Amino acid sequence: MAWITKNSGTARIERRAEPYLSEKVKAHITSTYFPRYETRQGALLPTLHAVQAEVGWLPHQALIEIAAFLGLTPADVIDTASFYEEYWLRPKGKRVVWVCRSIACEFCGHRDILNACRQTLGVEPGETTDDEEFTLMEIECLGSCGTAPVALIDHTLHENLTPRSMQQALHDARADKGGHAGH
Repeated sequence: MAWITKNSGTARIERRAEPYLSEKVKAHITSTYFPRYETRQGALLPTLHAVQAEVGWLPHQALIEIAAFLGLTPADVIDTASFYEEYWLRPKGKRVVWVCRSIACEFCGHRDILNACRQTLGVEPGETTDDEEFTLMEIECLGSCGTAPVALIDHTLHENLTPRSMQQALHDARADKGGHAGH
């Protein structure tokens, strides 16, 4: 087996002058979450959520700022953010399409639904369309096994899907310019 190396030791972090961890978010975390936890580390997940809600994703600079704010190492913050599926370490589309791949959806045609998304959007899971409108993702379970196969577009659950109904849901979502769920 060959070793795959990364340039993490020499990687350059893009920085902007304005911090991602705003004073408003710091004040909210300090007043709301610090009192709930014995250590600042307990506020890590809410802080990641708060920054992502404002920015739409978690740039590397933001993770470093969060580490400094909470008194953690950048490695601990990056490890945590990269562990959970709900944190975005790359920019995502305005709309996120989650295709369920649970065992129930697997038996009921998950692969056909995913292929319909691939064909309609022209992207693979984890990718964003060129117009930055949609990001396609797979998720382990959406909790709607009785209506499998299912997918989530933004915050709308689409049940009992067929490839045709999935394509229609994507076309409807694209036409609904004002209905973006945002970040």
